[in-house]
Amino acid sequence: MPGFDHIDLTDADRFNDGVPHHWFRELRTHDPVHWQHERTGTGFWAITKYEDVKAVSRQPRVFSSWLGCTNIFELSDEDLAGSRLLMLNMDPPQHAKFRRLVSKGFTPKRIAAMETHLRELARATVDRIAERGECEFVADVASRIPMETICEMLGVPESDRQTVYDISNKLIGFDDPEFQTSHEDGKLASAELFMYASKLGEEKRRCPHDDLATVLVNAEVDGERLTEIEFQSFFLLLAIAGNETTRTVTSQGMRLLSEHPVVKRRVVEDLTLLPKAVEEILRYNPAVIHFRRTASEDFELRGKKIRRGEKVVLWYPSANRDEDVYEDPDRFDVDRWPNEHLAFGVGEHYCLGASLARLQLHATFREILTRLPDIELAGPVRYLRSNFIDGIKEMHVRFTPEARQRRPSA
Repeated sequence: MPGFDHIDLTDADRFNDGVPHHWFRELRTHDPVHWQHERTGTGFWAITKYEDVKAVSRQPRVFSSWLGCTNIFELSDEDLAGSRLLMLNMDPPQHAKFRRLVSKGFTPKRIAAMETHLRELARATVDRIAERGECEFVADVASRIPMETICEMLGVPESDRQTVYDISNKLIGFDDPEFQTSHEDGKLASAELFMYASKLGEEKRRCPHDDLATVLVNAEVDGERLTEIEFQSFFLLLAIAGNETTRTVTSQGMRLLSEHPVVKRRVVEDLTLLPKAVEEILRYNPAVIHFRRTASEDFELRGKKIRRGEKVVLWYPSANRDEDVYEDPDRFDVDRWPNEHLAFGVGEHYCLGASLARLQLHATFREILTRLPDIELAGPVRYLRSNFIDGIKEMHVRFTPEARQRRPSA
């Protein structure tokens, strides 16, 4: 489209230093339903306004997750068939059936019961670094609690958890050469995780436990047990979604607090601000940058005619900074309330683990800000090369070492 040729939302290199918010601001103002050409694809509609993202998300029969799945790039028939086994890529009524199944592991009672354990995990995580005076935050802090939590929920033995974490990194970092070099590498990583899930499923059938993997291998949909590949697909989705997204928000939250020392000091001095701070972190830097839908019929949005079969891509960082919804949206403001951001999505595919993620974030930041109040960045931040996940690969921090005798008692 004339006037917007400089904008290329498909170029992952333009996300190397963070989300290009100046592009999204321009689109929200001048072309909120924007046709983005692709160098190697058919093009797509970029949806950048808050209310439009909500409207598209709430019409799954018109804007399908199943037709083309949720990544922008096109898939082969074989890969598309495999991706459709993931609940993330299902439409009603199939999606509702599978969601009910896995939601048994995320009931309010079960999540609430995890709060004490999450605080213990946060305490143990900070214990490992508190006397050092510095650490690499992503590996030493942000990745540990989500990985431990989701692996415990799935019943993954402690000795296998690092393996699951390493494979999930390859699947999320498909645009970053440090994790893999091609989509073929991603397929190999998927196969690795499927093989592991198969082994775990066999173990849970032999020796059932009170965990989500045991629930899934014994669950039924429409009177039939999950097939082997359906169980493997569930495991893959939960391992990635339960690990990477919370890790990303934890890392981004630490970066934001470090870059806004006055705000951080306020939260340190008044921890009742922490719930608002967590919501503002989620709004300001949502983990997922985009999801794709595919139009199942012709539709008109803001005067633009979306044709059946065309790709429609929802941009969450843009929706979360919509000037029509948020006052001074580029300001990091821990007094912002209410804060009805779209970091967890909306509608049919609202994040099943949202309550768990919030508990993890609260526990982690409470422990860090209480025990390491002067924590700050100690070098440049290295971002994931991706227009899909707003990830941080490496972030060094420093702080006054905590004396052993001063460590708070459990």
